[in-house]
Amino acid sequence: MKSVEREQLIERINVENPWWKSKDSLPLFLKNLKPREYLDLFYPLAENRTVRRAVILMGPRRVGKTVMIHHTIERLIQEGFPSGQIVYFPVDHPVYNGLSLEEFIKLFSETSAVDVNATPVYVFFDEIQYLKNWEIHLKKIVDDYPYIKAVASGSAAAALKLKSNESGAGRFTDFLLPPLTFYEYLLLSGETRLVNMEERSVRHYQSSDINSFNRKFVDYINYGGYPEVVLSGEIKENPTRFIKSDIIDKVLLRDLPSLYGIQDIQELYYLFTTLALNTANEISLEELSRKSGVAKNTIKKYLEYLEAAFLIRIIHRVDRSGKKFKRANYFKVYLTNPSIRAALFSPIKDDDRAMGPLVETAVFSQWFQDQSDGPLYYARWDKGEVDLVSLGPDRKFLWAVEVKWSDYYPDHIPELPYIVTFCHANNLPKIRITTKTIRKTVEYKNISFDFVPASEYCFTVGFNRIKSRKIS
Repeated sequence: MKSVEREQLIERINVENPWWKSKDSLPLFLKNLKPREYLDLFYPLAENRTVRRAVILMGPRRVGKTVMIHHTIERLIQEGFPSGQIVYFPVDHPVYNGLSLEEFIKLFSETSAVDVNATPVYVFFDEIQYLKNWEIHLKKIVDDYPYIKAVASGSAAAALKLKSNESGAGRFTDFLLPPLTFYEYLLLSGETRLVNMEERSVRHYQSSDINSFNRKFVDYINYGGYPEVVLSGEIKENPTRFIKSDIIDKVLLRDLPSLYGIQDIQELYYLFTTLALNTANEISLEELSRKSGVAKNTIKKYLEYLEAAFLIRIIHRVDRSGKKFKRANYFKVYLTNPSIRAALFSPIKDDDRAMGPLVETAVFSQWFQDQSDGPLYYARWDKGEVDLVSLGPDRKFLWAVEVKWSDYYPDHIPELPYIVTFCHANNLPKIRITTKTIRKTVEYKNISFDFVPASEYCFTVGFNRIKSRKIS
């Protein structure tokens, strides 16, 4: 049986690292690709050599992890780091099959004549999760090679997230690269002209043309989660096919089954499509089990895998006073990006019935990118519900948002009695409620109702979460 010869490995590593010949010889695919805004957050972690930790770049398929790695390499070279001391390995390439991480390091040292025990080096391992026991060997690289700064990435985030938490304590720093925020979508598509970026109100950024802005928002909900869809004219012609085949199907049909030995793929697929159809709705294990005929313990495992793979996110329920329920019988499931639903079923228009839950999904997806302030919840009790709430350490509500895709309520606040009782019960002086186009503040029964177009709110949250983390 033939095996890969050493010369083939050396030839491949030279192809993958063109900057060794010339620091300006970066891959051609970078030429027309704008860096994501998250690069400014990721780069300091990847570049930092004072802390001996490997950086794990996690995220769903096709959100730009490989591109971000190459933009990081480009910036390292631009800032003066020797290009010959940077190496990139796409671990999933067939030619590298069976190599351990230490063998990768030896291959680099042999090919480049760089002494990794005495020379500062950056090593990038792309798609590392398909290497058996990668987390153990990466920890060993961190411990045994003080001159190496290792950065690893992977799209089957289930394996990465679970195993980095188990085996990488004190050795790994995780970084999540999510699907595009609405702000990034407008930035990549060159449509930020619809927002005045130089000025903002006290509350949020405003659009000078809310109707045009909303049309872009609907496009984002249908197609806007992934950079390639935004940047490729060919993919734009059939984005649902791209999202379904390259993202959803490969995760459900290949990544999760291969990593976890899932046998009944059809069962998993049915559960996911059910969840996608009910994004932003409250569901229960009992109901899912009854309708699908799948045991509750099996559904729990499937939910865990789907969440770890960044296809869904679960948020839990609190009562009107902010207390958690002892038994989490009910919870909400959100798609991590609303365009997943359009890919599975069909794109929607701004007056479709599905628009309400998808707007709520879009709002949540801006927040889920960074919950450094703590997890989000929804409040539900016998006579009402508030869609998104944040709790402080004392279990008191810090803020609350009710998501609507309607201009009806600014003139009909008495029809929101559950909001009034919720705010009074928790001494909340203000609540934000999204609308379709109306922007105004109304005082009613000592509560400030801050009405904001949902599209502007999504833009503001996505923008602020990235910019505030840059500042901090």
